[in-house]
Amino acid sequence: MVKFYVAVLITVEVAALGLASYLTSEAFWALLLTPAAFLTGAAAFLLSRRRASDPSYSARQLSPEDIVGYRTVQEKQADAATLSRSIVERSGEIRRTLLSSPSEVQVEMCALGYRVCVNDMITLTHLAGEVAKTSGPIKRLKLRRHRRLATEALTTAREALPPNVLRATRQEQQ
Repeated sequence: MVKFYVAVLITVEVAALGLASYLTSEAFWALLLTPAAFLTGAAAFLLSRRRASDPSYSARQLSPEDIVGYRTVQEKQADAATLSRSIVERSGEIRRTLLSSPSEVQVEMCALGYRVCVNDMITLTHLAGEVAKTSGPIKRLKLRRHRRLATEALTTAREALPPNVLRATRQEQQ
């Protein structure tokens, strides 16, 4: 869309320069209209910046792989409690979405989200195992509690998933 605006602005500029040089043969008018090139470039730049910062434009550019693969630095370095809360929150959202008569695309997105939660659960289990080796009894109890909460949330989300939805997604079947 931005390319279209730029093309229109450049076409208008060239037409204005051509008309001015056709109507008058003086170079004065061509020099007078030269700043139009800079104005066109500035307008195209501003339009592209505004369009790129538009949330609806950004949302249309997302793919399921981008959503699933997105991780912030904080999530990569999260502790067991943060990771557990994240799994519980996402699993709860998956369950709520699946219980509200979702479309086929929503079901597939929930299946992708569930797989990410399971991967995070594996990470949580490894993280809890490593931390438990060097921690005291109270910390180990907290780690078990976090794992249990995440496991229960994943179980309720799995129960809400339709049968056979995790076997193969549409992309994997092709």
